[in-house]
Amino acid sequence: MSLFHVIILAIIEGLTEFLPVSSTGHMVVASAMMGIGKDEFVKLFEIVIQLGAILSVVVLYFKRFFRSFDFYIKLVIAVIPAVIAGLLFKKHIDQLLESPLVVAYSFVIGGVILLFVDKWFNRPVVKEEKDISYLTGFKIGIFQCLAMIPGVSRSAASIVGGMSQKLSRKAAAEFSFFLAVPTMFGATLKDMYDFYKHGNMPAEELHQDIKYLIIGSIIAFIVALLAIRTFITFLERKGFRLFGVYRIVAGLFIIGLYYTGHLVL
Repeated sequence: MSLFHVIILAIIEGLTEFLPVSSTGHMVVASAMMGIGKDEFVKLFEIVIQLGAILSVVVLYFKRFFRSFDFYIKLVIAVIPAVIAGLLFKKHIDQLLESPLVVAYSFVIGGVILLFVDKWFNRPVVKEEKDISYLTGFKIGIFQCLAMIPGVSRSAASIVGGMSQKLSRKAAAEFSFFLAVPTMFGATLKDMYDFYKHGNMPAEELHQDIKYLIIGSIIAFIVALLAIRTFITFLERKGFRLFGVYRIVAGLFIIGLYYTGHLVL
């Protein structure tokens, strides 16, 4: 993995983390196209820089994170399903992360759902995070678990989950952002621990890995800061249909590359 790969993947992450198009899916495909898709460090890198992007939420919504203790209780309750699922299915998830074809099919299926989600859930009742109940938060957390399948999109799963519980598009999107912070923080620490515990790498290589993680996280953070506000505005005005179309086209394109031999898994 080179510095060029680091920059490209970090930009992709920053642009796509908050869109319902799957940042992980895009990075898996990009890694495969650049010939680094099955490298163990690449898989760690793709997790760690997601935390970099998600920390932009803390900066942009700083006051919300210190408004009430009840806010943290909701996040803890909502993240429980992902913690359980992660512990139970970690090995299976890691295997799926190596397959751009899994991403492609997830793109298409998720895209079809996004074409209709605005019509399915068009009568929101909850318009602010403070009105979300503990049970609703837990249900949204269950939806978030679907994002463990590469290409599903954590953002899409949790936002659609929120809308199914009568949250407005904006409220569902913002709660999805908030929920990402403890989810990705936990996933990052666990993956870094596992990687370096079993790595036994020379000090020089370890130093380069840490440097790449820092650079990638900073780039993803900056790009995400620029992208998140634009997404919220677009989502409120236009909804999910365009994202659905994009996912379907991207998924079919990846499938086409695979079956014509232009994308090697």
